[in-house]
Amino acid sequence: MRQSQLFTKTLREVPKDEKSINAQLLIRAGFIRKLSAGVYTFLSLGWRVHRKIEEVIREEMDKIGGQEIFMPVLHPKTLWEVTDRWKYPEMFKLKNRKNKDFSLGWTHEEVITPLFKEFVRTYKDLPVYAYQIQDKFRDELRARSGLLRMAEFIMKDLYSFHQDTEDLDKYYDKVKEAYFKIFQRLGIGEMTYLTLASGGAFSKYSHEFQTITPAGEDKIYLCKKCNLGINQEIIKEEKNKCPQCGNSGLKVEKSIEVGNIFKLMDRFSKPVGLTFFDKDGKEKPVLMCSYGIGLGRSMGTIVEIWHDEKGIIWPESVAPFQAHLIQIESDLKIKRAAEKIYQDLQRANIEVLYDDRADKTPGEKFTDADLIGIPYRIVVSTRTISKNCVEIKERKKTQIKLIKINSLNSYFCKIC
Repeated sequence: MRQSQLFTKTLREVPKDEKSINAQLLIRAGFIRKLSAGVYTFLSLGWRVHRKIEEVIREEMDKIGGQEIFMPVLHPKTLWEVTDRWKYPEMFKLKNRKNKDFSLGWTHEEVITPLFKEFVRTYKDLPVYAYQIQDKFRDELRARSGLLRMAEFIMKDLYSFHQDTEDLDKYYDKVKEAYFKIFQRLGIGEMTYLTLASGGAFSKYSHEFQTITPAGEDKIYLCKKCNLGINQEIIKEEKNKCPQCGNSGLKVEKSIEVGNIFKLMDRFSKPVGLTFFDKDGKEKPVLMCSYGIGLGRSMGTIVEIWHDEKGIIWPESVAPFQAHLIQIESDLKIKRAAEKIYQDLQRANIEVLYDDRADKTPGEKFTDADLIGIPYRIVVSTRTISKNCVEIKERKKTQIKLIKINSLNSYFCKIC
């Protein structure tokens, strides 16, 4: 993409109504814009990042047998009355012109459970795993912290259906592993911990995935002996000790919840009547689990961790482009050289943002490049062209090196 054609602009001033680092930097760098509290537009750069997060999640869900579907966001009241959850204040509720009650979905157990009544008859139809990546709406009283707490957001929710607890537990552990792979690929794996949370009436624990950062609104008690977190909800029940190893030397950390997994058991299948016939012909309720990851929240968390005083430092796996090509002089020879490099990189399937803007100084271009945070900066100038080279700098490093132009494609093919 040519930066001269990018309709978004960077901002020098910090938005006055944004306190969080992720919102400040993402707005200033031209990734998002705020419509109202907790509601953001993802601009072209931001949507490229969002789609890459989506693809990482999709790949890992497919690897563990997930089948992608897409469910409606407009839900009739009757579905929520069956499970006694219409009363929840988090729901956006509305009426149509026939005075029928609906809600905007903030979760989809009430939709997917009756859906699977059409497809599950016997034990031979189980297990089955279905997921979606879709809008959610939540009447959030504390819509703040940029992408970390929103009223409208995109979420991956996976639902699994099982005939017994043994099968359920086995897949539950498989999802744990998949989640760690996801967060590792997103660049936040080293800071993300499996965290014990309340399992409600269904199991002793559910699990959250909490990423350690000073920007976090949550607080967890971290056991370094087993790399396990315990959230505030249950730490008192465990008498301020790690329930896994008994360690009382827990470290309190601020964190962001980036994912959760929950054993629903028969909480939704029983009231909806989702049952199956086992090998002996006995009818039993299907057992369920749910597994969620917020994509926007993951994006905001990445920025909270990967930034410096100059701007964002995107991990390569989710960066909007792999390289930021900057032409810092406007004479014809430099233009032609930069144009050829741009075309060659594109032919090699290297994603590149080409700063071809004629009305910006080199200093302005470098400042924008640091703010936007693309992993590799390529500079074309009279000095570099005289040596048949370009200047390469990694965003996360200070070192600058010269690379021969004819080696540029192979250089990126090795590192990307």
